[in-house]
Order: sequence, then structure tokens, then C-alpha cells
Amino acid sequence: MVSMQKCGVIGVGFVGATSAFTLATSGLFSEVTLVDMNTKKAEAEAADINHGISFSKPCFVRAGDYRDLSECGLIVIAAGANQKPGETRVELLGRNRVIMKSIIESIMAVNKYAILLIVSNPVDVLTYMAQKLSGLPVGRVIGSGTVLDTARLKYLVGQHLSVDSRNVHAFIIGEHGDSELAVWSSANVSGVDLEDFCRISDKDYSFGAMQRIYENVRDAAYSIIDGKGATYYGIGLAVRRIAEAIVRDEHSVLPVSSLISGHYGVDNLCLGLPAVVGRNGVESVLDIPLSYEELEQLQSSAQKLRALIDELEDAK
Repeated sequence: MVSMQKCGVIGVGFVGATSAFTLATSGLFSEVTLVDMNTKKAEAEAADINHGISFSKPCFVRAGDYRDLSECGLIVIAAGANQKPGETRVELLGRNRVIMKSIIESIMAVNKYAILLIVSNPVDVLTYMAQKLSGLPVGRVIGSGTVLDTARLKYLVGQHLSVDSRNVHAFIIGEHGDSELAVWSSANVSGVDLEDFCRISDKDYSFGAMQRIYENVRDAAYSIIDGKGATYYGIGLAVRRIAEAIVRDEHSVLPVSSLISGHYGVDNLCLGLPAVVGRNGVESVLDIPLSYEELEQLQSSAQKLRALIDELEDAK
């Protein structure tokens, strides 16, 4: 029997280790198990987090193997290969497919009841692979989707308007990548339409202003990676937020990635869309209103993901 008080993290690179830290200090779990091919690093990360647990809520962090994930109610997958010089995206995905296949087979051998949260990039394609490889019910395999992108959007809109970003309600949807889109048509600040709020507060709502915000969201990772080599704090907190919604059965609306069937004309594909997230994972995907242009952009984003998956399948 699995326990939602126990969590596993597979892969303890920058993203996996930071996610383990946010999960261990969240108060959600009594135990977090770290699994990595580099056992020494997993042990070191576990020790480092444990040494600070007395400043937080009780939680035991340990390094282990796949057998130690048998009771975990949530398993976060943050493992994957990095791109080599001159390697194409499809070649990289081919290597990551092999890694994902090995991980999923190892999990399924010991635990068929956990919810899987995929964080490795490209997250939408790898979530799709994990869904197909695991055979788990749709909704129990979740990608981090555009949860972080949406947080970036809220932050930047909040900065633009000089308001608390928690009062900004807007989504980035589609691929977690270059083809993602901002849903401006339903964006609001505490129920006040974004355009009206800008007018009331004398802030710029021009196409150029909104486009600059969107581009800064879309390109945020490139900028951070250029400055420090990797992004991990933001996604680590996004992982904690998704875990909260699951463990506390919040029925929160989050733009996670899951297998889509029929929403917005998209079928058999994983991408970020607003979904109700609770104890059973993704409970429902929401067809929020989109403008005609936004619908076109979303379908274009889906087509790009489909082309990538088809190319990958053809390369087998």
C-alpha cells in the first residue's frame, strides 16, 4: 500500500536536488527517498538536506534504490541526459527515451499505484512517453507543464502593474517551450479584466507591452541559463506546489501537462492546460475560453509537439 506521506525523487541533478529540498521542507512528507545512478551524490544531497531539517518540519531524507520507492504515493522524475555538442533534439530525445523506459520499468516493477510527476525536459514529450510506457490511468502521470511559465507570467505582470503577483490570474498554456502562449483574453487582477485594470491604474496595455512580457516569460530560462548555467529554484517551488495540490487533495487549478483527448481539437498528446489537480492526480482538464488567435496558437503548439513525437517514433 502506498502512502502519500512518502515521496521519491529520481535524478538529483540541479532540478532533482532542489525539488527534493522543497519537498522535504514543505511539511507534506515524513520521508523523501532520493534515487540516482550516482549513489554517492544522492547520499550527499540527502545528508545536506537532513542537516537543516531541524529548522523545518520533521522529515527523513535518504538515498535509496527503486525498491525503496515501493510505498511512495508520489514519485518525481527529474532524470535525463543533457544535450551533447552537435546533437539534434531528436537524437537527445532518443537517448532520453531509453532512460525514461528504464526508469518507468523499474518503478512499475515495485510500485503501480504512485502518481508520477515528470519534470525532465522536454517535459511534454517525456510525460507522453511515461504515460505510454507505464500504462497507468490517465491523470496519474503528470508533467510540470507550464506551471512555472505561468508563475513567471504572474510575476512579470505583477511587476508591470505594481501589484502582488498572487492577485494576477492568467495562464501560459501549450508546450513548455518556444511555442507556448499567454492567454491574455481571460487575464485579470482579482476579477478585474487586465485591460480594465491597466486603464484604471494608468498602465500600458498595448500589444507591444504585453508582447514584451510574454517574450520575457518564454525566454526566461535562456536568460537564467546564460547567467548561471541552469534553472532550478523556480521549478523546485513549482514541484512543491503541484505536490501540495495532490497530497492535500486541493482540487487546485494548475496548468500541468497530461494526456489530452479532444480538448481544443487536440488528441493523444501531452501539453500544459489548466486542470483540476487533487489526490488522484489530474481529475479533469478545463476548456477555458480562448480567443480565435489563442486557439490557433495552441493548435500550432500541439502540432509542433506532434511532429516531434512522430519524428522520434520514425527514428526508432
